[in-house]
Amino acid sequence: MTKHFAKVLTVSDGCYYGKRQDTSGEVLRQLLQDHDFEVVESRISPDGIDSVSSRLIEMSGNFHGLIVTTGGTGFTSRDLTPEATLKVIEREAPGIAEYSRSVNKLGILSRGRCGILGQVLIFNVPGSPNGAREMVESVIDTIGHAIDLLRDATAEHPTNE
Repeated sequence: MTKHFAKVLTVSDGCYYGKRQDTSGEVLRQLLQDHDFEVVESRISPDGIDSVSSRLIEMSGNFHGLIVTTGGTGFTSRDLTPEATLKVIEREAPGIAEYSRSVNKLGILSRGRCGILGQVLIFNVPGSPNGAREMVESVIDTIGHAIDLLRDATAEHPTNE
């Protein structure tokens, strides 16, 4: 069995400035560990395209695995995590985001994206602890396989041509 690694990025002005506890990040770290992912890093970012995209690029460097973002996927003017993700990914993986939204009727309010940056799968989920947990749980068994495919694809085509 291949070891899978994960990182969690909480996107929240309130958490970043210490006004709120990062409960979604905690839920995701525990869920990932319960499914045999080794969580190697967690960060908190303020909302915004530049702040989130910068952190995603930093967290992706020399990494092979999953980065789950929690927060910033809704309808408010500060919810810009999907836009930040689209700014940095090379290819989208829309099926993961679409399927994960289907597990709860409130999923239609999430604008989260999923995509590939090098050997990293970036997956946006809501900032609500329950929404984040439900969406990741719905695809967790497939995500490990997706990460394995990214590793194999890079080994087969090292020049990315």
